[in-house]
Amino acid sequence: MQIAIVLFDRFTALDAVGPYETLGRLPDAETVFVAERTGPVRNDTGNLALTADRTFADVTAPDIVVVPGGPGQEPLMEHEPFLDWLREADAHTTWTTSVCTGSLLLAAAGLLKGRRATSHWLALEELPRFGAEPTGERVVTDGKYVTAAGVSSGIDMGLTLLGRLAGHDHAQLVQLLTEYDPSRPTTRDHRRRRPRTSSNDSGSTPTASSRRHTPAEPRLPALQERGDPLRGVAARTRLPGPVGVPVRTPVGELLGRRLRQL
Repeated sequence: MQIAIVLFDRFTALDAVGPYETLGRLPDAETVFVAERTGPVRNDTGNLALTADRTFADVTAPDIVVVPGGPGQEPLMEHEPFLDWLREADAHTTWTTSVCTGSLLLAAAGLLKGRRATSHWLALEELPRFGAEPTGERVVTDGKYVTAAGVSSGIDMGLTLLGRLAGHDHAQLVQLLTEYDPSRPTTRDHRRRRPRTSSNDSGSTPTASSRRHTPAEPRLPALQERGDPLRGVAARTRLPGPVGVPVRTPVGELLGRRLRQL
């Protein structure tokens, strides 16, 4: 299976890297970065470049297409060579996906007409211009089209599709090893939250017991209703090393070793 992640000048890095780090863990899949020409492609800040190893002409029938967003999306909205490639690639894909304003490119190519889709919240109102039905959901699946909302939502999209293709446990394991535990953006009340104090001395410094907490176990964001606790997944999977990892063993080495086995 071939996964083609599109690159273009001034793309948003996490839009592409999020799905690469999650969906790219699909067993036996080839993940390629594609662009109009091979070589480094700069992101929206100009400080980072990803390398496109294939041109659009080289990748004509991918199984999955991932289209990121970013400021560079705007010039492509009327760039027919790119839109023609999208339409041609879509004719062969099993899944056509986007992150952030990448959904506007799918829409401009006529692929989302009459379909539910999402995008960055600042761009949602643009979708109806192309016949798509905007929704504020973080990940939207309509037929073979999977669109993700802004930037970090690409991680959720990658995990969601990974679960569909490789199984829920595999997707949870990838989530566990990347330590992705999403929650809602911080609210004003959340920012103002103060440490709990003991009931008999509300003005004192929090006690050791009040500071102790057990973090919630992360679940697949889009598959929570089916999710087993990740500890259970880890127990059923042969993770590297014993449960009590020796201090001298680099955690990064262990995670890297396990991710390479996926």
